[in-house]
Amino acid sequence: MADVQLDWNNLGFEYRNLPYRYRAYYKDGEWYKKELTGDATLHISEGSTALHYGQQDFEGLKAYRTKDGSVQLFRPDRNAARMQTSCERLLMPQVPTDMFVDAVKQVVKANQDYVPPYGTGATLYLRPLMIGVGGNIGVHPAQEYIFTVFAMPVGSYFKGGMTPTNFTTSNYDRAAHKGTGAYKVGGNYAASLFPGQEAHQHGYSDCVYLDPVDHKKIEEVGSANFFGITKDGTFVTPKSPSILPSVTKYSLLYLAEHKFGMKTEQGDVYIDDLDRFTEAGACGTAAVISPIGGLEHNGNLHVFYSETEVGPVTKKLYDELTGIQFGDREAPEGWVQKVDLD
Repeated sequence: MADVQLDWNNLGFEYRNLPYRYRAYYKDGEWYKKELTGDATLHISEGSTALHYGQQDFEGLKAYRTKDGSVQLFRPDRNAARMQTSCERLLMPQVPTDMFVDAVKQVVKANQDYVPPYGTGATLYLRPLMIGVGGNIGVHPAQEYIFTVFAMPVGSYFKGGMTPTNFTTSNYDRAAHKGTGAYKVGGNYAASLFPGQEAHQHGYSDCVYLDPVDHKKIEEVGSANFFGITKDGTFVTPKSPSILPSVTKYSLLYLAEHKFGMKTEQGDVYIDDLDRFTEAGACGTAAVISPIGGLEHNGNLHVFYSETEVGPVTKKLYDELTGIQFGDREAPEGWVQKVDLD
């Protein structure tokens, strides 16, 4: 690594303008001008559909420095597949999996000096993004698109260790039942800003969204997926057409069943039936797992394992998954892809 002047142990989670990013353009049915660039500014028409009608989607994944100094990606093909699903829903052209993964690897290689050292807990966060561009004004799909991937080093999500925090249910809906909740599109996140701020103002880490039909079942925790561990050791996570399919969640489901022999269940998680769980958490790319100490609903705070200590099953799953991501534990076949840094 070159001598990059950053405090690797105190990076936080913020945008940084790194030397290189990948960019590709789409027009007349094909991708062209696929290349790395040093230009951090997107030059687009004022009529771009991304600006007016929210025709855009994105992804989030990380590159990890391992103990031997190499760099690896965690299941980038799953992010590619999810972005393809989002593009299909928004009538945007799909980025082929090989093009997506190659773009990510090019960005990591070009910015390899910014992949944080092993042992800091920090990573290189990657943001693939697609937007509809060109001179448009009617409500219809754009004729041109830009696909870009940029990166930034980010710190360990937990300062001083993984600590449970409390959450509260929201009266707002994150997404409609058959809307775009299952797709990683910007509109879902814009809708979450106000309820999230409201939760913060009342002293909670974030809000928990209930199902938009009856407000009886847990769906998502902020911008992450919910899971609970039952008294008999079953890993339970909600299933709904308005939940984003988290790569982290499906990885935890697999490890719970195949590594630790746990029973797993995807189904309804009723807000009035929290006593069945001894532990709970939110899972996603940023934190892997955010332990939920307590969940407030209608004025009552339900505490799961503890408000101060992480439950043993949650800790076990976290250690296994992060161990795989940083190359310290054996990964299931196909989960890890090395980045050629030469």
